[in-house]
Amino acid sequence: MRLVVADTSPLRYLVQIDQIELVPRLFEKIFIPSVVCDELRHPSAPEAVRSWMRSRPGWLEVSVVGASDDPSLLGLDEGEKSAIILALTLSADLLLIDDRKGAAIARAKGFEVTGTLGVLDLAARRGMIDLAGALARLRTTNFRGRDDLFDGLLKQHKRGGQA
Repeated sequence: MRLVVADTSPLRYLVQIDQIELVPRLFEKIFIPSVVCDELRHPSAPEAVRSWMRSRPGWLEVSVVGASDDPSLLGLDEGEKSAIILALTLSADLLLIDDRKGAAIARAKGFEVTGTLGVLDLAARRGMIDLAGALARLRTTNFRGRDDLFDGLLKQHKRGGQA
C-alpha cells in the first residue's frame, strides 16, 4: 500500500463534485494532518464538505503534526505546511495538493505530487469516471484551474479513447 497524504483542496473538491469515493479506490487509505481536518470542518467550507467530515470515512486517518522550523515552508498556509510535514514524518509516497507553491516545495523534498486534476485523470485512465462530466462539475466550483488545463486533459483522453 502506498502512503498517501492529502492537503485540504483535493478532498474538498472531490467531495463537492461527488467523486470522493475515487480516493479509496485509487489509494486505499489517506492520511491528513489535524489542521486539514479542521479546514474541512470549518464553517466557511461548503456544507457538503462539512457534512462528509461529520461522518468521516474509515479510510481517512487524521494525525497530529508538530511544528516545523523549515524555512522552505514559511510562505505556505497551515494546511499545506502541515500536509508536507506529515508527508515527511510518514515518509509518504504521494502528496495530494493543488497549491502550486506547495506542490513545488513537496517535489523539491522528493515527493511525488498530484492534485485534484491528477486524481480525476488517474481515475479516467482506469475507466472509473466520465472525465468530461467530472470536469464540468469541477468548473462549477471555485477551483482555480486554467481552461487550457481542463481542455488539454480532455483532449489527451479523447486521443486515447478514454473521455
